[in-house]
Amino acid sequence: MSTKAKVFIGLGLYLLITVILLLLVPSEGKNEHFQPQNEFKLEPWIKIDIAGIDFSINRAVLYLALASLLTIAVMVFLAKRMQAKPNKVQMAVEIAYDLVRNNITRGNIPDEELARRWFPYTAGLFFFIWFSNMLGYLPLPTNTEHTVHIFGLEVPTLGLYAATANISIPVVLALVSTAAYHIEGIRKKGFFKYFASWLPAGLETMNPFGKAAIWLIEAVSHFVRPISLSVRLFANILAGHLLILFMAGGLAVLLGLAALGALTFPMAFAFFVFEIGLVATLQAFIFSTLTAIYIGGATAEAH
Repeated sequence: MSTKAKVFIGLGLYLLITVILLLLVPSEGKNEHFQPQNEFKLEPWIKIDIAGIDFSINRAVLYLALASLLTIAVMVFLAKRMQAKPNKVQMAVEIAYDLVRNNITRGNIPDEELARRWFPYTAGLFFFIWFSNMLGYLPLPTNTEHTVHIFGLEVPTLGLYAATANISIPVVLALVSTAAYHIEGIRKKGFFKYFASWLPAGLETMNPFGKAAIWLIEAVSHFVRPISLSVRLFANILAGHLLILFMAGGLAVLLGLAALGALTFPMAFAFFVFEIGLVATLQAFIFSTLTAIYIGGATAEAH
C-alpha cells in the first residue's frame, strides 16, 4: 500500500471517529458565558494612577518585563561563557549573531561604520521580539478570569499571552525605528537635503506639480511604515494565539460540542508547532530587517 493511500485511510478513520463522537456525545448548546476575547482582557493587578495616566501592573506589563529580563539575562550569560571551542549552544548563538550582523544589518546598511553603529539596535530588536514571541507560547499562570485555590491562595489559571500581542508594544517599537531612520537620514544629509532625497533621480525635467505629487506619495509611504511594521507583528502573533485558543478547545466550548475537540485539538498542536517553528522567528526577522532597510535607505546617496 502506498504512503498516499495510508494517509487517506488514516484521515478517513480520523473523521469517522469524530463523526461517531459527535453522534454519541450530546450537544449542550451554545455556551453564552464563554467569552474568548476575555483571554486578552487586561485586568489591573496593582492599580496605579499618576496624573490621570494608568500605570497599573497587569499581564501585559508582566510579559514585557519577563521578555526584557530574559533577553538581557540570556545575552549576558552567553557572552560571559564564550569558548574557543564552541559547544552546541554557543554554535546556535553564533549563527543567530551572524544572521543579525551580516544578513540583517550589514546586508541592508551598506556603510560599514553606520552598520556597526546600528548593529546593537537591530540585534536588540531581533532578540527582544523573538524572546517576546517565544515566551508567549509558554502557558503561565496569568489568566485573571479564572483562578484555582492552592494552599488557600487564589492563583490564576494557565494562559497564553505575549507582549507583542498587545498593539501598544509593536507601535512603540515601530515609532522608535521610524524616528531612528529619519534622524539618521537628517544627520547624514542635512534637514532639507534629506527630505529632498525622497524624490527619485531622473525627474529633473518633470514639472513642479508632478514632482510634488511624487513627493507626497513618498511622504505617505513613510507615514504608513510605522503602521505596517506594528500591525504586521501584532496581527500575526494575535492571530496565532487565537487559532491555538479556538483549536485547543475554545471552539468546542463555545459551540457546546465536546466531541468537536477530538477534531480540532490536533490542529491546535499543528498551529502551535508552526507558530514556534516559523512565525515567532520570522516576525522578529522581518521587523529588524525592515528597520535596517529603512536606515540604509535614509542614508543612501541615491533614492
